[in-house]
Amino acid sequence: MALKIYRPTSPGRRGMSGYTFDEITKSKPEKSLLLPKKKQAGRNFRGKITVRHRGGGEKRRLRIIDFKRDKIDIPGRVAAIEYDPNRSARIALIYYVDGEKRYILAPVGLNVDDTIMSGNNAEIKPGNTLPMKQMPSGTEIHNIEMAPGKGGQMVRSAGASAQLMAKEGKHVLLRLPSGELRRVRSECMATIGQIGNIEHQNISLGKAGRKRHMGWRPTVRGSAMSPRDHPHGGGEGRSPIGMPGPKTPWGKPALGYKTRKPKASDRMIVKRRVK
Repeated sequence: MALKIYRPTSPGRRGMSGYTFDEITKSKPEKSLLLPKKKQAGRNFRGKITVRHRGGGEKRRLRIIDFKRDKIDIPGRVAAIEYDPNRSARIALIYYVDGEKRYILAPVGLNVDDTIMSGNNAEIKPGNTLPMKQMPSGTEIHNIEMAPGKGGQMVRSAGASAQLMAKEGKHVLLRLPSGELRRVRSECMATIGQIGNIEHQNISLGKAGRKRHMGWRPTVRGSAMSPRDHPHGGGEGRSPIGMPGPKTPWGKPALGYKTRKPKASDRMIVKRRVK
């Protein structure tokens, strides 16, 4: 995966970079694995905006991704590496020997015509999925289940990988990309390897319009608003915040205030992520 740097033919092009798409082998998606995607513009079922600054953007269709990898002991051939507009990672189209087609997340080192497999008997090589109790310590993995049979929920973005640190009875100890150490049930499935498109973090959008194409609308500073719209608003000219610490639009502290709600899985965290 390489990046291309554009010539500065306009102010928006200066500093802009993009993908070369060298690894993409098929431009049109598999029709049987597509679903329509309705635009929500950050609104919930009541029509209320629950995620701000969303709206517009290019039309997309959802690709049905196989996060469960439950085709146990059935080999599949990589037919193509494709682009997915709904995620930063690339996806691989798999043709299984029983005739079924599925999409999976494409790890580094997975190429067209490679063979992949899921199950206890799978080899330790990129793209294969097996229970973590069958993996040696130190293995790089992604698409990790948090509960057996639920499907991969952790480590699914471009360039990400977790490391299997140790095995402790019924659990394994993982180091996640954030630096967090977490225990997970040893029978949970995970996929070998690091997710591809590792240059994704180095992309420079270059202009505001490119962000609009992705469905993001502008963000207005609180200090540019009136007092009724934001705690930072009002005053003559450019005014300081004028209160203890910056606030969110709803008056909550914006820096250092813990907003994470307790979850049942929090007891599995051994060490919080590195600050």
